[in-house]
Amino acid sequence: MDAGQAVSPDRGAARHEARPNGGTVEGAELRGIVAMDGPSGTGKSTVSRRLARGLRARYLDTGAMYRAVTLAVLRSDVDPTDAPSVARVAAEARLTVGTDPEHPEIRLDGEDVAAEIRGERVTRAVSAVAAVPEVRGLLVSRQQEVIAEADGADVGIVVEGRDIGEVVAPQAGLKVYLTADAEVRARRRTAQDTAQGRRVSLDETHADVRRRDEFDSSRAVSPLRRGTDAVEVDTTHLDVAGVLAELFRLVVENGLAVTRPRTTR
Repeated sequence: MDAGQAVSPDRGAARHEARPNGGTVEGAELRGIVAMDGPSGTGKSTVSRRLARGLRARYLDTGAMYRAVTLAVLRSDVDPTDAPSVARVAAEARLTVGTDPEHPEIRLDGEDVAAEIRGERVTRAVSAVAAVPEVRGLLVSRQQEVIAEADGADVGIVVEGRDIGEVVAPQAGLKVYLTADAEVRARRRTAQDTAQGRRVSLDETHADVRRRDEFDSSRAVSPLRRGTDAVEVDTTHLDVAGVLAELFRLVVENGLAVTRPRTTR
């Protein structure tokens, strides 16, 4: 798997602790790892990308990786519940994942599949594929390589998924668990799908949200759950700006935001 990189800022200047300013951190950069976990429909992808962009950090969508493997499984006419066959397809799939929050990309065998992996067919099968231990082991290893690369380059990274704080990056300096009422999450997903041209009903989406919650929370390997050291942020009654304001505050509170002093010429 090849990992695309966000543009890294200059490393030569001195840095100082940043302070929040109206829900943002002006001129700040992220140092370290922010782990963003939680079920679908909580706004996780939207706020994770914006947080990374606002803090000049890299961004990794681990869910896109599982969806890309799921697409490979479906294209191979493999039953998503046939674990040995799924593991074989996953091992053979060539994934390329980008870490630029402005243009996060996911490629399967060289093909841009960012749109296709969000379709209903993949959505219905991804939980079964993601529950295969060999798939999780393979992708977690690749995700940790991407995180280590960012750390080696002294660049912060925001990583979103369902087992980031507990499994993928337990060393993260900030662990956040986003949650929201199931009905609210279903409405958000329906609106998102409709905006992207996918025709779904609210009832269907609500049923799928409940199904995925049950599946992901009860799987044997890396079940979806809030870690004991994760900060829970309930987004039920918050808009994107409200969630971001809370995330920026947590980043600063945990000492992960630094900023360069202004220089005079």
